[in-house]
Amino acid sequence: MCEPSSNHRLEQAEALLQQRLRGRLWALRVVCKADGVILQGHAVNYYVKQLGQHIAIKELQLTVVANEIEVSPASAAQETHGHDS
Repeated sequence: MCEPSSNHRLEQAEALLQQRLRGRLWALRVVCKADGVILQGHAVNYYVKQLGQHIAIKELQLTVVANEIEVSPASAAQETHGHDS
């Protein structure tokens, strides 16, 4: 699955996930592995983590072999990324 042509598809997947889950998911990476992809990043809650995986599987038709998105409180995300309330 990790061919040069798949890099563009992974970038599109990251962009779509960021757009659909704006503000609730950050530092997102879709990492290509031989048997599928790994989702990495941070989400404001468990629901958003699972929603990101659902979008990747159902809408983007990616094979997700691991969901490593960490659940972090929104206030921690703002402090880490310098966002103002």
